[in-house]
This record gives sequence, structure tokens and C-alpha cells, in this order.
Amino acid sequence: MPHRLFPLLLALALVGCGGSEDIAAPPPGGGPDASPAPADSASSPASGAAPAPAALPRKPAPAGAEAYIISPADGDVVSNPVRVVFGLKGFGVAPAGVMRADAGHHHLLVDVEPTSFDTPILADENHLHFGMGQTETELTLAPGQHRLQLLLGDEVHVPHDPPIMSEPITITVE
Repeated sequence: MPHRLFPLLLALALVGCGGSEDIAAPPPGGGPDASPAPADSASSPASGAAPAPAALPRKPAPAGAEAYIISPADGDVVSNPVRVVFGLKGFGVAPAGVMRADAGHHHLLVDVEPTSFDTPILADENHLHFGMGQTETELTLAPGQHRLQLLLGDEVHVPHDPPIMSEPITITVE
């Protein structure tokens, strides 16, 4: 039976991370410097958006697992491109689609707070997926203040229980 589930889980992982072109930054024309969609647009049936994904089981996180942002530091004033380096303690990194109880992959939340922990993490200009196991990225952000936070997801992008996430940091882009 488990061998029948693998193609489904792999397909879910690829869809969640944008397929084989899973990259650290959104494509040109969009991105963290683009204006975010209104908060209710994703849940409004009139918007034409897909309905919210169904809740999925969450994998347990080991005690002491911790995600953190190595750089930039909270309060830093930076210029573009902004290099963000991810840190992880007590847990491993594995690409999306790879089932490992002791590993997950990073998602960088830009200018948003985490929402649901029992559904796959969104994939948009504010929820950047690193499904190939990347541990750093370069972003181009609009001038001004920005909030950054890491959130680990399992092979299908669902946060662990409890969620493994960094403290949010605020940076200012000149």
C-alpha cells in the first residue's frame, strides 16, 4: 500500500513547490516587493481562488528543534539583493517529496505571519518555498521595513507539531 501513496505524495510536493522549477525567489514580475493580495482574497469564492486545502496530519517535531535566521540580524539596515541565511538545530534538511521523520525543508515568510499549521504552506510571493533543500537565498525587496520568518515543512509542506519556526526579524531595506 505505501508504494501506491508515493506518486500521490510526490505530485503534492511538486505542486506545492511549483514543480521541478522550485526556486528560492519568485519569478520576475512578482515577488516580495510586489503588493500582497488583500487578506481575504484567497478565501473568497468570488475571487476565483481555489478553496483552502484540507487539513493534513502533522509530523511530530523533536524536542529542541529550532529554526533561526543567521543573517541578516533583527534590526539590520540592508540593501538589495538581501542575502538571507537559514539556520536549523536538532533537525535535518530534506527536499520536498522526501519522507524523513527527522527532516523537512525551509519556507521563508515575507511580510506575513504564519496562518494555519495543519494545511500545506502557501506558495506565493509572501511564502517562499525552498523544496530543493536550500539553506540561503537572495531577495530583492522594496525599500522600507520587512518582516522575515522561517517555517519548516514536511515532504508535503505541512508544518510539524509543534511548528519549527524562527523568531520573526524586521529589517529595513535602503
